[in-house]
Amino acid sequence: MKDENRQNRDKPLRIILITLGMLALVGLGLFFGMAPLRSLLGESAFAFVSAIHGLLAGLLMVTVTVGVFQAFRLYAGSSITLQELEIGSIANAVLAFLTIFYGNVIYIPYRASGGPRTYFLENMPEIHEIFFEFKEFMALFTLPLAVSVVFMFFYYREELFQRGDLKILVSICLLLVFFYFVVAFGLGAAITKLRAV
Repeated sequence: MKDENRQNRDKPLRIILITLGMLALVGLGLFFGMAPLRSLLGESAFAFVSAIHGLLAGLLMVTVTVGVFQAFRLYAGSSITLQELEIGSIANAVLAFLTIFYGNVIYIPYRASGGPRTYFLENMPEIHEIFFEFKEFMALFTLPLAVSVVFMFFYYREELFQRGDLKILVSICLLLVFFYFVVAFGLGAAITKLRAV
């Protein structure tokens, strides 16, 4: 009986994941079939890595926003399952890691001689100091916060729903992940508009 209830509960999630996968494949097919890839990515040797970083950051924007909604539902005592929280938190942590990883790969040409850093230091040093240095270190906060949320969901499990202090802690961590990411995302977009790699 318990296994049957679990299968019935997991069925809508599987349908949603399959539907999202199919939509993603259709979207990718249309994208690669109709878009001139070189025009989209640009001439830079790091164009593909930059595109991957941007794609991951876009996906992370979605998951951190969902994380804020989950934090609200958890804190307010709304109907939410541990499985929903675990899946969302794992997605946040993995995407935060990959976004930071590819961001660090892009940081290499940014700092290279003649790169955007050189341009900003010579022409607009405040842009480098405020936008990039601040953005770079602020973005790093998303990963340990996202990993700590995963840990709390898997360690405390059902206890999260009974303890108010854990609900508050998890909610604050999810809000901070959102805050640090959104600030870094906005500054990264601004830097790219001013001078791309």
